[in-house]
Amino acid sequence: MKSTKIALIAVFLVAAMGLSLWARGGAQQQVRMATGGNTGTYYAFGSAVGQILQEKTKIPITIQSTGASKANIQLIAAGEVELALVQNDVMDYAYKGTDLFEGEVIQDFAAMAAVYAEVCQVVANPGAGIKTIADLKGKNVSVGDAGSGTEFNARQILEAYGITFNDINKQNLSFGASADALKDNKIDAFFCVAGAPTPAIVDLAITKDIVVLDVDDAHVATLQQKYPFYTQYPIPGGSYRGQAGEIKTVAVKATFIVSKKLSEDTVYQLTKTFFESKEDIIKAHTKGNEISTSYAVSGISVPFHAGADKYFKEIGAK
Repeated sequence: MKSTKIALIAVFLVAAMGLSLWARGGAQQQVRMATGGNTGTYYAFGSAVGQILQEKTKIPITIQSTGASKANIQLIAAGEVELALVQNDVMDYAYKGTDLFEGEVIQDFAAMAAVYAEVCQVVANPGAGIKTIADLKGKNVSVGDAGSGTEFNARQILEAYGITFNDINKQNLSFGASADALKDNKIDAFFCVAGAPTPAIVDLAITKDIVVLDVDDAHVATLQQKYPFYTQYPIPGGSYRGQAGEIKTVAVKATFIVSKKLSEDTVYQLTKTFFESKEDIIKAHTKGNEISTSYAVSGISVPFHAGADKYFKEIGAK
């Protein structure tokens, strides 16, 4: 009888320990990651990172193809995913209930780390007499798909130059359609927010002379004063045919966000492992080359998750 009691106590203690571990690390049992369309960078990069993080942390991670930034924030709010890639400007809109999230405040998420630049590129036909962004006034300009993040970026950049959408002949075309329209002289310029060099612009430059316009320091300062999620970004010389020197512009950041429901320990593990796995990520996806702890914490207007904050303070990045 005594041995039976001891055995029962032992079973109870093991079960209790298991429940305790589950309670403290339950959020680690599964992490669902929202990315983007299955032909885009978010999906490819997220899939590569997810596999590496799962192998090293032993946290089960599943990858979902989604509608990207806005949809990903809504998925976290709905409790359908715990980790997502989004643009840092779009998460700012959600947190404040502005622009893409006008009247819809969502704060169920926290920042984990900014990972790579999504570059704001303004491509113009030099034959249209366009040398600066100020010259876009009165021109035929595509600002990206209607309601897209690119359209809001275009509005904000033009605003810094004292130009509104009413001052241009605004068209809403995708990046590919914009490149085709410029090639056929149907538009004079277009906005494109993507990693640089961007394939659509590379292909356009092969058959047509283009100019990618600078966003000068003074206008960057004006832009950042109102929209702190922008960072300066240099497009290296030679990125496009005919581009001799470096182009100064701005960028938003592809950023990992996490559900506030994830435990501090889980997010700490994910953040730490992500940065310690840079070389493995580079082998899996070229965007891994942009991973940097200093880059990860700048230009982020949304509070960091406690787990990420702990890691960045531990290494002196914050």
